[in-house]
Amino acid sequence: MTTPDIAARRVLGAIAALVVGTLTLSACGGNASADSDTNSKGGGGTSTKTSTAKIVISAKDGSTNASINATGVQVSDGRLTDVKMTVAGSGQAVEGVVSANGASWKPKEQLERGTKYQISATAKDAGGKTSAANSIFTTVSSSNSFIGTYTPDNGTTVGVGMPVSFTFDKVIGDKKAVQSHITVTSSSGQQVVGHWFGAQRLDFRPQEYWKAGSKVTMKIDLDGVEGANGVYGVQKKTVTFTVGRSQVSTVDVNTQTMTVVRDGQTLKSLPISSGSPEHTTYNGQMVISEKFTQTRMNSRTVGLGGEYDIPDVPHAMRLTSSGTFIHGNYWYNKANPPFGQTGTSHGCVGLPDVQGAQGATNAKWFYDNSLIGDVVIVKNSPDKTVAPDNGLNGWNLAWSEWTAGSAA
Repeated sequence: MTTPDIAARRVLGAIAALVVGTLTLSACGGNASADSDTNSKGGGGTSTKTSTAKIVISAKDGSTNASINATGVQVSDGRLTDVKMTVAGSGQAVEGVVSANGASWKPKEQLERGTKYQISATAKDAGGKTSAANSIFTTVSSSNSFIGTYTPDNGTTVGVGMPVSFTFDKVIGDKKAVQSHITVTSSSGQQVVGHWFGAQRLDFRPQEYWKAGSKVTMKIDLDGVEGANGVYGVQKKTVTFTVGRSQVSTVDVNTQTMTVVRDGQTLKSLPISSGSPEHTTYNGQMVISEKFTQTRMNSRTVGLGGEYDIPDVPHAMRLTSSGTFIHGNYWYNKANPPFGQTGTSHGCVGLPDVQGAQGATNAKWFYDNSLIGDVVIVKNSPDKTVAPDNGLNGWNLAWSEWTAGSAA
């Protein structure tokens, strides 16, 4: 039979065991920082001061959405003496660099998404006492993150019509958060505004074409930005490009000619052949987005039948994503050349050329004298104006329409 005194003693004993167990669990738990500002007292009353160096690992122990860019180690009141980072499980080492003053460490390369890592760090304070910290964490996964593919690339020189264009690999729910973490500025001082085409494309441009010779800087600070519910950005970088000379070429379908104007001066007037009456060419301002010395063109890829399949179209420059190009033509009727006379294409703008892209032709001259980002304007065609999101052709929106599509 259990007496009340005995029962009470058993309860107190159980509580004491739980307290000891709790203390034991707390002592074994990992953490991303080292608490180094406490004093410990032994049973004899002596005092031993611990290290004052305090280590902080940016990716907290057990976290599952760690940054692939900003993960690193910092120490205050001390210097790092050793940092080891590995891929958890495999033990593969991740190389890193300690700062000159010993106060920080960071990986040499961007981390992989959806990967578990381990960091162990030690440091010493001014008195030589050691402090340590460790963290095991997982970087943000591909399914829980988004990336924006952008153009133009860093260090390139482009024409005055080149917008900054992002295409995101996930649907963006919080457009304001994403747009506010991308800034585009120009040395010309032009105001630059973003415009959303749907939920996955964001373009930036000024009201008028970029000023020739200006430098444009794009700062991408999307790392950790929640673009949709539970989906975070992972990019953090600065991109700069240069705007070259101003070249705007105007195709007049009425006269079947193209006038090339550079920096306000007419360089050449070239005979062209635009779209036929059955396959007219879009009107509007179009920007050269790609250049190919030779490329294959197949009518089936643009929703037509088997009208053509040309494996080596020379000097081709893309104007729309739907398949409008300005390009060389070597298969024309030599007995009755259409250039300067009539439209014969399936919507493209053709210039006389030779097979193999080697001759000194008008098509080669225009190709050699064109930059990605140059503007080609088509007027007097019976077709409609090109859609602003069909290629890099947002210049066909009035400024009021453009700014209305901004989320910032």
